[in-house]
Amino acid sequence: MKWLSLYLLKPKKKVWVIYKKMNILSAINKANNLLKSNGIVSSKLDCEILISKVLKINRTEMILNIDKDLTIDQLSYFNELIKQRSKKKPIAYLTGKKEFWKYKFYVTKDVLIPRPDTELIIEKVLKLTKNKQSLNFLDIGVGSGCIILSILKEKKNYYGTGIDISKKSLEICKINSDNLGVFNRLRLFKSDIDNFRYGKYDLIISNPPYIKKFDLKYLDKDVLNYEPQSALNGGLDGLSEIKKVINNSTKLIKKNGILVLEIGFNQTEKVKEILRKNSFFVMKVFKDLAKNNRCIVSIKN
Repeated sequence: MKWLSLYLLKPKKKVWVIYKKMNILSAINKANNLLKSNGIVSSKLDCEILISKVLKINRTEMILNIDKDLTIDQLSYFNELIKQRSKKKPIAYLTGKKEFWKYKFYVTKDVLIPRPDTELIIEKVLKLTKNKQSLNFLDIGVGSGCIILSILKEKKNYYGTGIDISKKSLEICKINSDNLGVFNRLRLFKSDIDNFRYGKYDLIISNPPYIKKFDLKYLDKDVLNYEPQSALNGGLDGLSEIKKVINNSTKLIKKNGILVLEIGFNQTEKVKEILRKNSFFVMKVFKDLAKNNRCIVSIKN
């Protein structure tokens, strides 16, 4: 046992409380039970990630020091993070980072958390442009910058332009571009796609909002309550933002340029129809990790 002197309410009034020492393993076990009781499926992993954040070490180091006692401040900070996670706040927002492709991205509640399925866009772009020595491309709705920056990091002679209606998203993208060392090949604009008229591009990519407005309520609570709805809401039919991207891409893309879009699993035929009406030849539709249609590639006629 350890005696601690705490000041409560009035600065000059002391209250003595007993603090029981707790090591990393005990803290994790206690927190794990709390998260499990609140329906967190990945409770054990989440506890390990959050305790590693508190201690500023990686998970391997944490496991090697599993019997080490926590300080009062460390335990208090850990308990606060666990409390927020128990309310379904995403791990990425609690740690401020998310791994995507081969890199780590800084994220906040102002941007959508990068998903593994979106890595499909990176994979297909790199394959489609493997013979290109240089390329000028546009990312519509950059968010954290995970798509545009991953491509720039892979291709040293590519130049990217990104637009977003959110100033905070652009600021986060800028931070990530600095962290990855690609800021000198990136231009960012605060703009809606309807009002953007800058340049002609060899390639346009976008992961636009594509969830139907009235389907948002069915999303998991960690998505619905915390992630920006502006990055999820695709309008009444889920296609309003996709239509805007395609319609405006016809004016921004070069002849024979490539348009790569992430879409909802049940939107394939409707998106194909929109593309054809806008003089795009649909090249191929690619499936995600769950074998759902997720990425559609087309070429401007």
